[in-house]
Amino acid sequence: MMALKSTSDRLIERLPKVRGRLTENAALGPLTWFRVGGPAEVLFRPADPEDLARFIAGTPADVPVTVIGVGSNLLIRDGGIRGVVVRLGRGFAEIRRVGDTLEAGAGALDVNVALTSQREAIAGLEFLSGIPGTIGGALRMNAGAYGREMVDVVLAAEAIDDHGRICQLDPATLGLTYRHSAVPESWLFTKAVLKAEPGEPDAILARIQDIRAQREASQPVRAPTGGSTFANPPGAKAWELIDKAGLRGFRIGGAHVSEKHCNFLINTGEATAADIERLGEEIRRRVKEMSGVELRWEIRIIGEAA
Repeated sequence: MMALKSTSDRLIERLPKVRGRLTENAALGPLTWFRVGGPAEVLFRPADPEDLARFIAGTPADVPVTVIGVGSNLLIRDGGIRGVVVRLGRGFAEIRRVGDTLEAGAGALDVNVALTSQREAIAGLEFLSGIPGTIGGALRMNAGAYGREMVDVVLAAEAIDDHGRICQLDPATLGLTYRHSAVPESWLFTKAVLKAEPGEPDAILARIQDIRAQREASQPVRAPTGGSTFANPPGAKAWELIDKAGLRGFRIGGAHVSEKHCNFLINTGEATAADIERLGEEIRRRVKEMSGVELRWEIRIIGEAA
């Protein structure tokens, strides 16, 4: 692993005091589902939203801040990430019923939200069991699967802006459209408030189990992958376009297109982040050449090349 050149001699010495944990030159590859990528100049694990808000407010303006969840839909380049990487942990993972809503911290796993909704006899959130990642990531990209998206269930959200202010967001401000949110990239989600539609626990559990079975039958869920690679273009399916371009099983270095589902890229265990990104760009080039359709990355790609 190559250490990043600091934006100062010791970036960590320029940062505010925190109740959470700051780590220099922290390995990020093990924190992502692809299992690749360079280090963070500084990794910050905040204790709770207030700790994070004070940190953002006190961080020098020239220091970039990047937030990651569980790294399910994320590719970090081999050169790592300059500045501070924020990883939300236990202090952001609470899930609780509040009247006719379900509140979930941005660090809560989507599947845990679905399972909590089942225990609380809340219907309509079963689709989250089929989305790898956290609620914060689901808000950022309006995640969806199995007929529903976040836009269908979000009543409100909370985020910290780039001045460290905690902001309450309504659906109009969130601006959720297909795999997109209108909230500035520099804002950090901390919580979502979701609809609590009454339902029967047995029926909800059956739906969750059906979604799990569908995923395992159609997706390489046990392989080192980043989930769905490209967003579906209007009126088409990304996997079908990739398959028609003859790219099922196509390989570059240690990365290859899944034989099971063409819209998943797999790390064979020897891939670099560069291998995976080059593979994705080659897919985009060949699909555009074959069909005229330009695929858009659904996976978030961040950091610097080695």
